[in-house]
Amino acid sequence: MSCDSLFNNKAIPEEYRKTAESLFPAEGFTEKKSLSLKAATDFAIALGIGADFKKLVSLKKITDAEIHNFLESFQNNLDLLIQKTWVEKADEGRKEILLNNVPGFVDVIEKGNFQKALEEFGAILDELSYLFFGAQSTKEDFTEYTFRIDDQMGLFWWYGTQLGCIKEVFAVKTADTDGAANDEALWAVLLIGICFLTNF
Repeated sequence: MSCDSLFNNKAIPEEYRKTAESLFPAEGFTEKKSLSLKAATDFAIALGIGADFKKLVSLKKITDAEIHNFLESFQNNLDLLIQKTWVEKADEGRKEILLNNVPGFVDVIEKGNFQKALEEFGAILDELSYLFFGAQSTKEDFTEYTFRIDDQMGLFWWYGTQLGCIKEVFAVKTADTDGAANDEALWAVLLIGICFLTNF
């Protein structure tokens, strides 16, 4: 799915479209339009996780004890969500694989490798959406379907589908790009999903 295709299908309700396009521009990322902390904060507020997001994103070191504790809470909650998800017997193996992938994902974050963490988080969300919604999660109208259930849930799953766009952008960054600024932006985008699932 291309980065702008979800905007073209009008699945996102009008009241969320500006916030969504600020985080992931419909025309894609350019030198003048890149990831911004303000856009991430506005998106977190729209998802109802603004307070947690603002508190954690303001911490300057990933090694901060508060971030470590929060990542533990995230992992515990995600493990619980995965374990309590009812699936067909044939999909039990998928649950186990996903459960085994979460600790490695948290470890990658704690090491500060946000590019790799972003890729892994996208894969985790793909699997999680399948466990929650089954084959519906692979259909073209998945975003629209989740918005019909709940606006914030729809916005979250839409966010999950857009993570691949960021991966593409940062994969082609030049060596003279400010690595610290990139890391800050990637951490902010990851933190949106982590906060949402911790409070799910």
